[in-house]
Amino acid sequence: MFTGLVEELGRVIGLKKGQNSARIILSAQKVLKGTVIGDSIAVNGVCLTVVEIGRDYFQADVMMETLGKSSLGDLKSGDRVNLERAVRLGDRLGGHMVSGHIDGVGTVGRQEKLDIALLTEIMAPAGVLKYMIPKGSIAIDGVSLTIVDVKKDRFTVSLIPHSAKMTTLGYKKSGDTVNLEGDMIGKYVERLMFFQENERQVKKSSISLEYLAEHGFS
Repeated sequence: MFTGLVEELGRVIGLKKGQNSARIILSAQKVLKGTVIGDSIAVNGVCLTVVEIGRDYFQADVMMETLGKSSLGDLKSGDRVNLERAVRLGDRLGGHMVSGHIDGVGTVGRQEKLDIALLTEIMAPAGVLKYMIPKGSIAIDGVSLTIVDVKKDRFTVSLIPHSAKMTTLGYKKSGDTVNLEGDMIGKYVERLMFFQENERQVKKSSISLEYLAEHGFS
């Protein structure tokens, strides 16, 4: 579990691609403190398991499923990445609950400077947009942000100077891809609603003319 508050900007220093997986090597400093092999670190919002640690780097394996459903497969040597260690019990939850499981990939659209803020539009798939509401939460490349507005095929967020400087979002240009994770609470609400609807359908479909005849209703 993560908070969406990026701890530091790392860089890709190596990417070894296999037939169905990849090994990513990332430079880092802060997130290595207290980290051991087997710990989780969010890389651009994707929860990865640390498999090797050096003095100023760590390595993680990325499965084909993750490469196909996130933007990690597009990374190349030298690219900046957002890094965050998993939250510990007792830590402050300054952002929102982020699982590190990506729902879809969005594309940066129009960007507009508005006073100190950078208003950024993100085109997103319908499967992610359905979890969004104005003033709700969204994780973009692992960064917890508040949604300004939601439209049919896109949504808008506002980046303050600190977020633009301390995360990869300040370096994104129109056409760049970003990882998106919708609000976890919305997913549970959706699951509960559909589960109840499915239960009603099952109960309804279990009564037929044959069932009624067998029980004396003719």
